[in-house]
Amino acid sequence: MHEVNIEDVRHFVDSNIGIFHNGKLEAIKKLKLEDLIKRKNPYLFKAKNINTAEGFVRNLLDAFLSSQEETMFGNFLEKLAIFVCEKAFNGQKTPATGIDLDFRRDGIRYLVAVKSGPNWGNSSQIAKMKLDFKKAQKIIAQTDTTQIVFVNGCCYGKDKNENKGDYFKKCGQSFWEFISGREEFYKEIVEPIGVKAKERNDEFKLEYSKVINLFVKEFLGSYCKENGEINWDKIVEFNSGVVR
Repeated sequence: MHEVNIEDVRHFVDSNIGIFHNGKLEAIKKLKLEDLIKRKNPYLFKAKNINTAEGFVRNLLDAFLSSQEETMFGNFLEKLAIFVCEKAFNGQKTPATGIDLDFRRDGIRYLVAVKSGPNWGNSSQIAKMKLDFKKAQKIIAQTDTTQIVFVNGCCYGKDKNENKGDYFKKCGQSFWEFISGREEFYKEIVEPIGVKAKERNDEFKLEYSKVINLFVKEFLGSYCKENGEINWDKIVEFNSGVVR
């Protein structure tokens, strides 16, 4: 095991966090109001008693961005985890299907499927992960007799019962300690991640405001009645009507 230098972590974050922030900006710049209306459940917005154009647009946009941010930042955290393990245990990114990380610790070879958070998949997706583990074990057993342990590593969250039988599930503090060798490492990465947050968030907020204004203008012209009331029939028809 090697000591992970927090300065190396800072440098990695500085070099890669921009991908997340730029991705947010690009995603919002490419958006079209009609695409958002097609993707989201119009009945939900009606049930929330949204009665203004700005309220509808803002809820629509925020729901989309929340999903996008979770995915993009999850990808960043997964890359950071691989980087940290490489520094601590010479971990390697693996091309094997469903396996993100391969490293040895205390005489055991660990194959890790890295996920953002603990609630990442349904039963079918978890079954697919376990199948990927079994396939990898068969291939490795042909050339390596080292004990293999499979791990589902989650960058945040908790799971009291780590032993799942076929694999271990390590979340949050447990996962970061597992790949870094440091008990408090999950706290140490907080500061580097937030260094440029305000600067980039200010830039994003400006673009966000532009999109809100443009979409409200478009929504008023296309999906509101002459008296200013939202035309829910037209929204539902556009979202769910039969294509003829």
